[in-house]
Amino acid sequence: MTVPSTSGGADDHNNSRPWPRKVLAPLALAQFICSFAGSNMTVMIQDISEDLDTSVQGVQIAITTFLLVMAALMIPGGILTERYGRKRCLIVGLAIYGIGALLSAVAPGLGVLILGNSILEGVGTALLIPPVYILTTLLFTEVTDRARAFGAIMAMGGIGAAAGPLLGGLITSAISWRAAFVFQAAVVAVIIVLSRHIDDPRPADPGRSFDTVGAILSATGLVLVVMGILAADDNVWLMAGLLLVGTLVLVAFFRWVRAKERAGAVPLLPTELFRNRTSNLGLITQHTQWLLLMGVSFVVATYLQVVRGYDAIGTGVIFTASTVGLLASSLGAERFARRREQRTLVMAGFAVTVCGLGVLLALAPVSPSAWVLTPGLLLIGLGVGVMLTPSVNVVQSSFPEELQGEISGLSRSVSNLGSSVGTALAGTILVADPAMGPYAAALVLLAVVGLGGLGAAAKLPRTPAPARRG
Repeated sequence: MTVPSTSGGADDHNNSRPWPRKVLAPLALAQFICSFAGSNMTVMIQDISEDLDTSVQGVQIAITTFLLVMAALMIPGGILTERYGRKRCLIVGLAIYGIGALLSAVAPGLGVLILGNSILEGVGTALLIPPVYILTTLLFTEVTDRARAFGAIMAMGGIGAAAGPLLGGLITSAISWRAAFVFQAAVVAVIIVLSRHIDDPRPADPGRSFDTVGAILSATGLVLVVMGILAADDNVWLMAGLLLVGTLVLVAFFRWVRAKERAGAVPLLPTELFRNRTSNLGLITQHTQWLLLMGVSFVVATYLQVVRGYDAIGTGVIFTASTVGLLASSLGAERFARRREQRTLVMAGFAVTVCGLGVLLALAPVSPSAWVLTPGLLLIGLGVGVMLTPSVNVVQSSFPEELQGEISGLSRSVSNLGSSVGTALAGTILVADPAMGPYAAALVLLAVVGLGGLGAAAKLPRTPAPARRG
């Protein structure tokens, strides 16, 4: 893969300063808290459903809606980031997120929880995440430096997703599930304080046009598709209808984009983004990685709580295995990037993850102890951690600076859509009956998806492995 050259100004900015830890810290923490929010509720399913007098399916809807709002609004969020400035959108997104977290903490019912957690936190995330990836790409122009930066960010994101069940379980058991949202608001406050060190390397472009119709079409299409998956356990005809309408809306979106370009106008996303084969394959692998991570998290957490009777903290402790695996492999991203080509890393990650799913399937019936799940979860954590950073690097490095807003929004949208679909698919299978049969069926389906991701990774172009440094 050829990495496009960047402007000299960006290079000078990067080379004139030491490794900017003070800048990287708030960016990595921002990714951590958003990933944490997407997974920590899986161990609170029973507590929230009992406290708010709702069902497991109701909590699943709240979780999936949060992920879906992120996916639907991430593309417009990337465009707004370029229009109003990366640091400004980061701070505004954090503020909206913090308000949503506090509202969730005092929610008297499921409706307010969905408003605070699913809507406000989702909107805040869609505004704050694109700046994280755009700033990282602009500040770190060398492949290994960018891998190091993305490695730190993706490590924190992976830790947030994998450790969410453990931290959420500890907070829920020690205090209350509501305290977990107070914790999120506190972390957001810390990030806002740390963000004062961020220096936006490019000025905002207030004259940049915004394709409102395109934003509505893309968001509506994504929402309808995921709603269709969620409806599978209630009404097959409703599922088919929503999927069909959602697909038609997305087709209309792409037709609108082409029409805008033919007319010489600026669409929400240029078709140029979809003509890059390497980037397209990278986006597929990103989507699949987050589908697997969130799908496994929901399946195993539901199984442990509903079938095995584990409480929030017990469920979280079991998930420590995936957290350790993901942390260990993510922190090695810079070293891996120096020694292996990115295609190899992504393929290895999928292979290890699928093996982990196989271990979960094989060992779950062997013993009544939930600890038999830890080897499989460890392998899944290791596999996902190995491939998160190279997949992001493949996509972000496929385009020049002027398209970083669009590709960052598209990249994060595809990843969060994977999280939404993973949770929706797993929930659809388990909600009716979370016993061993549906549990195994959900894991088999995730393994098949993982093999599809491995196939996509195998088609990534080969590049010479970076020279090793002494």
